[in-house]
Amino acid sequence: MAPPVVTVRELGKHFGHRTLFTGVSFSIEEGERLALIGPNGSGKSTLMKMLAGIEHYDEGTITNRKGMRAAYVAQADTFTKDETVLTAIVNALTPKARPAHIHDEHEAEIAAYMVLGRVGLEDYDAPALSLSGGQRKRLSIARQMAMEPDLMLLDEPTNHLDVEGIDWLEELLSNADFASVVVTHDRAFLQSTATRIIELSTSYPEGTFSVSGNYEEFLFRKQEFIEGQSRAAQSLATIVKEDLRWLGRKAKARRTKSKSRIDASHERIDELAALKARVAPPKAAHIDFSATDRQTQKLVIARGLRKTLGGKLLFTGLDVMLTPGQKLGLMGPNGSGKTTLIKILTGEIDTDPPTPEELAEAARDDASGLLPHGTPLCGTIKRAPNLRVVIFSQHRTELDPKMTLAEAFSPSDSVIYRDKLVHVNSWAQRFLFNKDQLRSPIATLSGGEQARVHIAKLMLEPADILVLDEPTNDLDIPSLQVLEQSLEDFPGSIILVTHDRAMLDELATQILALDGEGEGGCRYFADYQQWETIRQREARQPKAKSKPAEAPTTSSTGAKPASAPAPAAPKPKKLSFKEQQELAGMELAIKQAENEVQKASARMGDPAVMADRKKFTEVCREHAKAQEESAKLYERWQELEARK
Repeated sequence: MAPPVVTVRELGKHFGHRTLFTGVSFSIEEGERLALIGPNGSGKSTLMKMLAGIEHYDEGTITNRKGMRAAYVAQADTFTKDETVLTAIVNALTPKARPAHIHDEHEAEIAAYMVLGRVGLEDYDAPALSLSGGQRKRLSIARQMAMEPDLMLLDEPTNHLDVEGIDWLEELLSNADFASVVVTHDRAFLQSTATRIIELSTSYPEGTFSVSGNYEEFLFRKQEFIEGQSRAAQSLATIVKEDLRWLGRKAKARRTKSKSRIDASHERIDELAALKARVAPPKAAHIDFSATDRQTQKLVIARGLRKTLGGKLLFTGLDVMLTPGQKLGLMGPNGSGKTTLIKILTGEIDTDPPTPEELAEAARDDASGLLPHGTPLCGTIKRAPNLRVVIFSQHRTELDPKMTLAEAFSPSDSVIYRDKLVHVNSWAQRFLFNKDQLRSPIATLSGGEQARVHIAKLMLEPADILVLDEPTNDLDIPSLQVLEQSLEDFPGSIILVTHDRAMLDELATQILALDGEGEGGCRYFADYQQWETIRQREARQPKAKSKPAEAPTTSSTGAKPASAPAPAAPKPKKLSFKEQQELAGMELAIKQAENEVQKASARMGDPAVMADRKKFTEVCREHAKAQEESAKLYERWQELEARK
């Protein structure tokens, strides 16, 4: 049996008078997929940096297996302005960082091409800083993979990945030949990928709680642990009650008692306090967004939206209606236009003008009475008067890193929440900050703590529409659960952009998916489960495979080696007479199926249908069924055509 990749014993870290963690011990086995979770500020990122060798520890030891190579992917993806996709990896493969079999820059370049093919980045000359957040994260991971590590350390890697990117990362780690440690609060990721979960928290006797298995197993074992601790606390409470009665006697009556019993009593009292702290519910921020008292039933009505950006058609013919109680999940790959659509709906930028054909079609529908009274025509947006929109930005640029926590909350010593004056100390405590932290600069706070500050500021603004762009980034699991409950209870409308699949599944009453393929495709789905089911089915359908990128033979000319000829495919069986008849009628069948898809799609865009959740769900199912039938016909047609 191979020795552990890393062994950690009695590790501790202190910042001044504050103990971040102490007595932490665990090992990382070969090929293990370990997930590290815990409350914001518990020291997860610090511990990861210690494992990577870039942060010192105050006590304990970290022992690496002989020859072990570790690679670290930080939360923030850093590249220089001169680096391209290719050179970002080549530059990282310094003589010290290269695997033993890479001897020079030419071999480093070949290795870079190979790893870029694995992560799906093919524009080798693109500036690294021009990539989307998800692409930069892939490049950061590729940069570390090129070093061929035995241990990959990833700090919040899913924060900037879209759902397809998270799927890719899950598959990468599941099939990897290296061990990995991931700091994440993505519950779906924990469920599908982790082989062991360690929670880092000072509430545990040894600073950690470790469970082999996925997230579901972790929750089950943690509940067992808490119930056991509760039973122990109840038994100990009976003994402590007697201790307190005995200790409360007058000094004269106690003088003959042994000092050892007094010490034992105090030890039991301390132990009971620790047990009670251990079984107490985890602390979470008190999140409760304020809504206006508006009674308007149609907050935003948009018809026939079209937007082109940088020559790429993001969406076209898109209808959107936002109503109170609606929670619209906005899906799509990075760069598909989600943020652009939000800016259009909130009035920050304009939609493209409609084409003459779209205007003519809209005018015909209006003249025929097909549109409900008051519906905007193609390419227009109608917003309720004095509409109040509150936006949670994933970039949080409005937080000045030099500002103190108190200044970020309020320029004065109080805030106004729901028409009541609240002292800034009390407001800070609501979001798990103590009064000593109020003097700390924003830059010293963890990512999760900064997210809580951002939420605290937004809660002071009553809203008709909440726009939440990746609100889950950096939040710990208890805060995520409180956030979900607050959003569930919010009476206004919500636009939710998030990679957190568990949150989408829990909250979204409707999904709008942008395809991001440059053809303007967009579709509605009844809920997240329907979107996920159709996405997986479409992913299994055969597509024309592009030729994989190959490494050049030389770095100077860029010439690439000729690929080996593919083995000859077996000759397909000829069509039978019945199959020939089926193929002859296939064009008509496909046309009829496409007509059914278009009819269902038109009904989904009808504002009257969109306003009725039951009817909309029914139409979404019809649309999905029609799409499935159309896809089956196309697949069959391709099969028959190939055998002609």
